[in-house]
Amino acid sequence: MLLQRLTEYGDRIAGELPAEFYREKQIHWVLDIAPDGLSAKLLKRKVSGRQRDQMLTMPVPYVQRSGTKVPPYLLVDTAEFVLGVPKAAKNGVTAKDRGEASRRHDSYRDLALRWASSAVGEPAAEAARTFFTARPEVDLPKEVETKDTVAIMVGTSWLHQLGSAQQLWGEEVRARKSGTADRAGLCLVCGEYRALLATIPEPVKKGAIPTTGGSNEGQLISINTAAQGREGLTQLVNTPVCHRCGGRAMAVLNHLVASDRHRRRFRDDGVLLWWTKRPEPDSAFAMFFDDQPDAADIEHLIDSMAASPGPASAERADTDAFYGLSLGLNNARLVVRDWIDVPLPAAKASLAAWYADHGVWDGWTGRARYFPLWQMALSCGRWQGERYAPDSAPHGLEAELLHSALHGTRPPARALPLLLQRVHADQRVDLPRLALLRLLLNRSPHPQDHLMPQLDKNSTDPAYLCGRLFAVLESVQEEALPDIKTTLRDKFFSAAVAAPSITLRRLFADSGAHFKRLRRDKPAARNALEKRLFEIYSKVSDDLPGHLTDVQQGRFIIGYSHQRHEDLAGKQAARERRLAAVPAQAAPAQETASA
Repeated sequence: MLLQRLTEYGDRIAGELPAEFYREKQIHWVLDIAPDGLSAKLLKRKVSGRQRDQMLTMPVPYVQRSGTKVPPYLLVDTAEFVLGVPKAAKNGVTAKDRGEASRRHDSYRDLALRWASSAVGEPAAEAARTFFTARPEVDLPKEVETKDTVAIMVGTSWLHQLGSAQQLWGEEVRARKSGTADRAGLCLVCGEYRALLATIPEPVKKGAIPTTGGSNEGQLISINTAAQGREGLTQLVNTPVCHRCGGRAMAVLNHLVASDRHRRRFRDDGVLLWWTKRPEPDSAFAMFFDDQPDAADIEHLIDSMAASPGPASAERADTDAFYGLSLGLNNARLVVRDWIDVPLPAAKASLAAWYADHGVWDGWTGRARYFPLWQMALSCGRWQGERYAPDSAPHGLEAELLHSALHGTRPPARALPLLLQRVHADQRVDLPRLALLRLLLNRSPHPQDHLMPQLDKNSTDPAYLCGRLFAVLESVQEEALPDIKTTLRDKFFSAAVAAPSITLRRLFADSGAHFKRLRRDKPAARNALEKRLFEIYSKVSDDLPGHLTDVQQGRFIIGYSHQRHEDLAGKQAARERRLAAVPAQAAPAQETASA
């Protein structure tokens, strides 16, 4: 199914893919052959890594090759093949290295001559045939290295881009990848009777998939030992794939891993590739994989999924589909961690549920906030005073959260204890952490764990009420002692979250001193806070829990945050009312002065 979807997508974007068995590469040197083929010069196109904008890159012939007697590519290859430049060891160039360089150059020359002889009527091919037959001397600059890539031009034509070169290279690869014996059969992908591959012709590019180990090229299907194959058979004997489908599937994979639009690289390990059945990808997914999604677009998605379908909806059923492929790398083999093939409306419903389950209310802005995957995963990392420590997110958590988002399932069980550990260690509850916490609880199978995005004044849950109570006690201290440096949260938050009964009773008793100060300095604030405090305390005083489980601690933290944001919103509203009242009071005074 995966190979079928890749080849279907490849058929749709054929114009965006390179020629068959071609891959994008950087060109370091250009061998410029004269139109008569009797001379050539080597032009330098090699630049440093800092000059990426000046690099010359283009699709060139490519196929995976291995072994000691590796065969050449057609026309574009390393300097060892094209120019016969031998490898240089620490002790200089050995006779063995010179012999291998000579062998590789001769095999490259034979393949180039075979192409030039077949390209009848092409002046550039005739010039190349003359050059490789006459073998004139070419001045080699000292900076030419064995592994540098060399391409060939005649006049203004790149030889490897000619149709005759592309055709011959396709035939050459099919001959190499058919194995020692020609094999034909029913292709597993297209269902047609065709010549079959012995091995997949092209791996995924080196470095395209993030990995914590050494980076290698990766094969999607690789069976090279008897222990790996069914009945001890190796290669693709039990996985019949024709040349066209195997080459196109791997070309599409390399196209996707190079596309910023259809790829999401995880910060520690792995990558997600996604596409849709129809030509234009849905904007909901472009928004989802954006690092900073727009809140208005998210709310529109949630509303559209929540709307009841009309009677004519069945006639307008969306036939589009969403495909998601999560890949990792194990040495030189690709690991398919997740494969998603679902109708597009179902995938969009999963995204809408994801946002609805984690959105949190921001008291300062007065609207809901939503967060990208990487930020929610990083919220389980260390806080360094002004930001989260880079690369401190638990390994693999971002990929696990992505799986939860796209499948509509619960996040990993390890996320809650990891998050609580960081909250206790950092004494910090910010919006990304609150969003992840709300997601974890809203996807619990127990309805009592599900919480609203903002303050729920009707909740009777003891853990939630304890969090609200601690927030009000903190506000009492802030009003009474605005310049205090060590707050209640700094000293007692972790203790209150873990064992609220002892801590909250003590803090409630100690609040009397703060209220005494407020009665003298801020009577209005004292009345409002005292009323709020006793209202919450009366609901939970007879049932203050001694210790809280991880889930209950999550409800405590959310109750605390909800109350804090509600208080912030109240302060903001009061400030706006005061500012609005100032011009109204100043207007009569100005009229009197004018009179």
